Amino acid sequence: MPLKFEICPGRMIGGNHPCFIIAEIGQNHQGDIEIAKKMIKLSKESGADCAKFQKSELEFKFNKRALERPYTSKQSWGKTYGEHKRYLEFSHEQYRELQKYAKEVGIFFTASGMDEMAVEFLHELEVPFFKVGSGDTNNFPYLEKTAKKGRPMVVSSGMQSMETMRTVYQTVKKHNQNFCILQCTSAYPLEAEDVNLRVITEYQKEFPDIPIGYSGHESGISISLAAVALGAKVVERHVTLDKTWKGSDHEASLDFNELAELVRSIRTVERALGTGVKRMLPCEVPCHDKLGKSVVAKTAIPKDTKLTLDMMTVKVAEPKGAPPEDIFQLVGKKVIADVEEDESITTEIVDNYGKKAKC
Repeated sequence: MPLKFEICPGRMIGGNHPCFIIAEIGQNHQGDIEIAKKMIKLSKESGADCAKFQKSELEFKFNKRALERPYTSKQSWGKTYGEHKRYLEFSHEQYRELQKYAKEVGIFFTASGMDEMAVEFLHELEVPFFKVGSGDTNNFPYLEKTAKKGRPMVVSSGMQSMETMRTVYQTVKKHNQNFCILQCTSAYPLEAEDVNLRVITEYQKEFPDIPIGYSGHESGISISLAAVALGAKVVERHVTLDKTWKGSDHEASLDFNELAELVRSIRTVERALGTGVKRMLPCEVPCHDKLGKSVVAKTAIPKDTKLTLDMMTVKVAEPKGAPPEDIFQLVGKKVIADVEEDESITTEIVDNYGKKAKC
């Protein structure tokens, strides 16, 4: 059984616990705190477990030239990349306001720390867990410092190799037992042929003592449901109020009707996964009573006759006779009463039923 741990107060993941569903608001709030609050509330109403943002301390995430480069994309909120990112970045005080609002609404709140200083702030904010975005997954000093803080971690794996992910696992595990890895492909939007869901099962083999999850950027919900069927214990999806809004993430996001359908469908899939124990279930008894077959006499069989295979056949019969799976065990056993042709061979009239016949 995969490792289980408490990702948020009172909320376990892994094992047979429900999939933890993260609504990734990211920066789809357009730099507007009221839009951000609306998205938090809709995330809760849609049934998600957590509303997540992305926090950067820009001078620590980007070097000076990266912030100064011209940014002329139709997605831009400024003339330079730095102006664009500053427009979308909430202040520390705004983050505290959003955290307080999420608590009032009743949904867990966290953010990806996009650089080491952002992680320091989130740690000060006492978020329940750290999310590591794919851009920092191979940033081993960052991983080590984050792991040492002792909060649970959710680590995405976009743009990485299995060899790198083995190092990620070893780096985090040394300092922090409570983490999971998400299969992720960093493309927005993501085409189905690039999703590579089979990596989930490979991660389960490589890292059998941690939960594995899925972070998706594809259209629709079907692929995320398939991830849950494969055993994903965390699902993260970007959300938006309008897929046509400015910003590269909107097109790769779910609207809140889709998020609600995803949550409902995940819970249905979880119920459908069952226990893995194959047996006749109580719901199958009526069908078995109506259509289940029994061993029937193919010909009249006198009392004390030893049964042979050519004396028996299998039919839907009244009353119920011996089950068909026992027909070979009946060979060589005596009947203790006459059996008419086409009558059920019941267990009561077979001597030593349930014991192997002597040859």
